[in-house]
Amino acid sequence: MQKKTVKMYTLSTCSHCRAAKKLMSDLGVRYDYVDVDLLSGSARAAALEEVRKLNPLCSFPTILIGDTVIVGNQEDKIRQALDIE
Repeated sequence: MQKKTVKMYTLSTCSHCRAAKKLMSDLGVRYDYVDVDLLSGSARAAALEEVRKLNPLCSFPTILIGDTVIVGNQEDKIRQALDIE
């Protein structure tokens, strides 16, 4: 049973973002994601503000696993944050 919540901020056109989503699916991890580039108006502004709080460089993917922030598709760090070997 998955103990930590996973939220990903991604871009629909980003290959690293697609790879991170695939990794989560391959690992059987339930996750929520927001394709920030597909949002508009206040929803987009709010999402970008949240990303900047987690990752001041505002790069993608920005992944929040529990309280751990991972920037980029870093499989080893993702597995470690999820307690998956």
